[in-house]
Amino acid sequence: MDTSTGTSRAAVAGHDGRPPRRPKPSRILVVALLTIAALYFLLPVYWLVVASTKSSAGLFGSFGLWFSDSQWLHNLSQVFSYDDGVFWNWTWNSFLYAGIGGALATLLACAAGYALAVYRFRGREAVFKVVLAGVLLPSTALALPLYLLFSEVGLNNTYWAVLIPSMVSPFGVYLCRIYAEAAVPMEMLEAARVDGAGELRIFNTLVLRTMTPALVTVFLFQFVGIWNNYFLPLVMLSDDHKYPLTLGLTTWQSQADRHPELYQLTVGGAFLSILPLAAAMLVLQRFWRSGLTQGSVKG
Repeated sequence: MDTSTGTSRAAVAGHDGRPPRRPKPSRILVVALLTIAALYFLLPVYWLVVASTKSSAGLFGSFGLWFSDSQWLHNLSQVFSYDDGVFWNWTWNSFLYAGIGGALATLLACAAGYALAVYRFRGREAVFKVVLAGVLLPSTALALPLYLLFSEVGLNNTYWAVLIPSMVSPFGVYLCRIYAEAAVPMEMLEAARVDGAGELRIFNTLVLRTMTPALVTVFLFQFVGIWNNYFLPLVMLSDDHKYPLTLGLTTWQSQADRHPELYQLTVGGAFLSILPLAAAMLVLQRFWRSGLTQGSVKG
């Protein structure tokens, strides 16, 4: 008996004696498509990182996808100091709009979604259909009517003109209702009522804790949406000290023909503006995944 041949066959077959599995063509195709999609979405981010390290001359005179003259710290310091540090003001405004607006929108969406999931009242499904219609309605279509409305009450060109519309999240209500139906057991609510807890206390102590994954998901979507919102502040605001980052950087870009250094400042500011979004995504992704998964299973 040729032991060397048997040993070689066993090595080829694997430790369990079975032949090694070849990757399926469908799996290879899926991996290739996902790789292409990842490169498609990450390439602009990579270009932004590279471009933020260059001087104004290097921004247009060198290869766009590779580093040339590294002036990263100098460029970032110019972004923060230009025009008496107006970039700091825009950053604070963005955090104000996205942070407070996202938090209040999440709380209101949770309350509305929980009520639509738990309580039985006449017209409940009609209300939910109106919410679904709000999901399909583009926000840009509401900007001009909102401007006319806020002008009538004297709130245009104020922080409230951006904050109040940001507190409404139809998608958040939809997701919270689906999640509440799946994750909030009626037995827990009935036990709390038997123990003498009121509806507000039940909501604050039990429901909010149970729905935490959905709330983090809603907050993340709302935060990113408000942070990247451009059209609503453009319509509502005329004071550049109330601008968010999106609108402020656009004003720099529009003035770059007269002041060429603003091209580099706009690129550096755009790079800095995505850092909070990346940090929020990395920190909250665990809750975000579980919230979407729970909603998809129920749906």
